Amino acid sequence: MTELEYPQVAVVAPGNGYSHVVTGTGQWVAISGQVALDANGQFVGRDDPAAQAEQVFANLARCLTAADATFENVVKLTYFVTDINYLPEIRIVRDKYIPGPKPASSAVQVAALFSPLALLEIEAFAII
Repeated sequence: MTELEYPQVAVVAPGNGYSHVVTGTGQWVAISGQVALDANGQFVGRDDPAAQAEQVFANLARCLTAADATFENVVKLTYFVTDINYLPEIRIVRDKYIPGPKPASSAVQVAALFSPLALLEIEAFAII
């Protein structure tokens, strides 16, 4: 496991559910944005952001495993959501997968994703 550090940033308001800075050394892993598609390419959780978040984090977990990584290696998550009000439900799911220190994060509300069925997309960066 890569040892990551979460330095405190002076004179910056504390992050609510994320870290401002995460550092570490090792191999860089970039995971493309994941949406709520199951292994057969079918959408999970139509109109349900919590169900979609569960599928997205499960997909991220599978991608991390393919890179010999875990969520403990994740240093940055970027959330693309069609409604920023979905974030509390997404964070509940995130906390099941990442119970410890949270990675650096960005959340962006977008007009649309590649499919009208997609409510969210999350990409990840990790160091292993």
